[in-house]
Amino acid sequence: MDISVVVPLYNEAESLPELEQWIERVMKEHGFSYEILFINDGSTDSSWQVIEDLARKNPSVHGVSFRRNYGKSPALNTGFVRAKGDVVITMDADLQDSPDEIPELYRMIKEDGYDLVSGYKQKRYDPLSKTIPTKLFNATARKVTGIKNLHDFNCGLKAYRNKVVKHIEVYGDMHRYIPYLAKLAGFSRIGEKVVHHQARKYGKTKFGLDRFVNGYLDLATLWFTGKFGGKPMHFFGLLGSLMFILGFIAVAVVGFGKLWNMYHGHPYVLVTDSPYFFLALTLMLLGSQMFLAGFVGELVARNSPRRNDYEIDTEL
Repeated sequence: MDISVVVPLYNEAESLPELEQWIERVMKEHGFSYEILFINDGSTDSSWQVIEDLARKNPSVHGVSFRRNYGKSPALNTGFVRAKGDVVITMDADLQDSPDEIPELYRMIKEDGYDLVSGYKQKRYDPLSKTIPTKLFNATARKVTGIKNLHDFNCGLKAYRNKVVKHIEVYGDMHRYIPYLAKLAGFSRIGEKVVHHQARKYGKTKFGLDRFVNGYLDLATLWFTGKFGGKPMHFFGLLGSLMFILGFIAVAVVGFGKLWNMYHGHPYVLVTDSPYFFLALTLMLLGSQMFLAGFVGELVARNSPRRNDYEIDTEL
């Protein structure tokens, strides 16, 4: 099969028939064998009934319906597990992503050799309250992830080589960082394509401004686990050791200062009367706790059933 189109959705009953017809037209015009996977994320409208009707008319349409709303990342991950096409295309169900982009995305994967191609909605039909935070968010993501050529990490229109989606796990709200997940899994050939962004035709957006706050927290989580997840002692142990050493040196300085003054007959204060003593003690305690956290993290990593799961590309 050439292409799997994965469409996560929540309360998009009005747009689904038009989207399915649009995708079908594009596939037939270019002679692609395909499947459409509609992942119904616990919709409360008639979305699932619409999907059932589409599946009866078109054998290439398949659907999965969650019992409740879990979020976009679980929906995408469910679609990735079931996708059979050589190239996997993801797009939103609200008709803001154009299926006419599919042939070029497919070509970039198959002919240009990219592992992943992300859409870039250079011209957006969104209010400033959404576009400005998006620009700041993407600038931060480029800096942290090191993927300098992407301008729109959160664009729903993306294309993947099949083995990419089989080697990444999208959970929580990590769909914003699928290119980074792919990079961490060893798929470094990541490209970008400027795509057409259409104004929403039906309904309203399902995402609020809280996604930007959550997005930064998720980015910090991915950066930390990607850098230190396999060797937590390299972070906690180093930081804890430095804090303990600095605290110990500070205690020694305070104690030596008192002994020096006593020996030379100068006025002196009790060690416990010095605020520096308690600051130094706090540093030593925090350093010990950080070191122990790294040690416990190493024990957890060592006993993980996936500690020896390595991404093997080819084998003879």
